[in-house]
Amino acid sequence: MAWYYLEGILILCGINVMVVLGLSLLTGFTGLFSFGHAGFMAIGAYVSASLTTMLHWPFIPAVVAGGLVAMLMSFIIGGLTLNLKGDYFCIATLGFGEAIRLILNNVQTFGGARGMASIPLKSSLVAVYAFVIIGVIFMWFLIRSRHGRNMVAIREEELAAQAIGINVFRYKMLSLAASALYAGIGGALWAHYLTFINPAMFMLTKSTEMTIMVIIGGLGSITGSIVGTFFLTFLPEAFREFADWRMVVYGAAVIAVMALRPQGLLGGIEFSPKGIIKWITTSGKSKKAQVKTPVEGGKA
Repeated sequence: MAWYYLEGILILCGINVMVVLGLSLLTGFTGLFSFGHAGFMAIGAYVSASLTTMLHWPFIPAVVAGGLVAMLMSFIIGGLTLNLKGDYFCIATLGFGEAIRLILNNVQTFGGARGMASIPLKSSLVAVYAFVIIGVIFMWFLIRSRHGRNMVAIREEELAAQAIGINVFRYKMLSLAASALYAGIGGALWAHYLTFINPAMFMLTKSTEMTIMVIIGGLGSITGSIVGTFFLTFLPEAFREFADWRMVVYGAAVIAVMALRPQGLLGGIEFSPKGIIKWITTSGKSKKAQVKTPVEGGKA
């Protein structure tokens, strides 16, 4: 396998990790399922691409600006949807993602359905993983802070969290904003790696793909999100020589993981000597016990 090909896959892995880390905070640690993160990716991609191509901004400020604009948009969406319960929030985010795509499809300033081309190729392996390292460190400290523990409390039992004085709406908003920031940065990096974007790249399937990576890696685990992302990004490439059958293998692998290890590859366990021991011991438990593991891992 040539290095430039492997390098490309690693860059895609890093970009996906940025988006999945944010989605893991929202879904795995706060308990809010979203199918609209492709919309936040699109905002980050189009904002950063516009800044570098039209206004000739430097790469890093443009990427950060794309993430910040996505985060600002999340405050608007969150204010309208975070009071919704259960599946209604998920449906609302799905509608948001599709609305962003349709708007971009009809705004000729950004190329409309044709998309934007001639975006400078700036997302190198070093640049992408510099963002990933900063993102992982920030997420690690956030989850282990008082704010992160409050998010986990909301995931476990929202009414109980509210009863002990946690501002549930505030922490849901914080989780959504941070998640959108990560997705916006991921979208910006993606745009500057592909050098071309159009609205069709940010359909519902993209949001679903990111959500599957979070679930496969293990809800409530930063390490699990990274492992799940690398696993599901490399898998289709490993079977690329089988053409159309590679996506069948991809789907079969996802089903196999969910059937054999429903709590995900790591199941809420972080990478550490203690975590490895716990992963080994829980792997031999029954399926009923495995389903409980993400909650136990989140409490730890």
